[in-house]
Amino acid sequence: MIPDPVARVFAGYPANARAALMAVRDLILATAAGTEGVGALTETLKWGEPAYLTDMSGSGSTIRIAWKPAAPDHYALYFNCRTSLIDSFRSMFDELNYEGNRAILLKLGDPLPEAELSACVRLALTYHRRNGDNH
Repeated sequence: MIPDPVARVFAGYPANARAALMAVRDLILATAAGTEGVGALTETLKWGEPAYLTDMSGSGSTIRIAWKPAAPDHYALYFNCRTSLIDSFRSMFDELNYEGNRAILLKLGDPLPEAELSACVRLALTYHRRNGDNH
């Protein structure tokens, strides 16, 4: 069940963006469920955008997802810019599009790169555990 504040944000997106972001949400939740030590995620809003936190386990870094009117043909997964996550993603998947050191950009209408995104999400959800930091 999607928390009401998060559901309202999804409802405010155009239909194509909402469908794409719901697919990413499903991928994040499925990846968390299939990754040992991550536990249940907290689904909330950060900066007004759907965010996924490893509050129970403290194993990972927050992932946000969003569509923005300023870039209507794209949507993104956002990661903490003070981590090395995007550098790690780039070294594994140079075919993905990135925004600086904070986001993976996806084009609406393109197939979701599920294997690549799942690997990136898994790294984010286990970031603190791999780096010996549980904060």
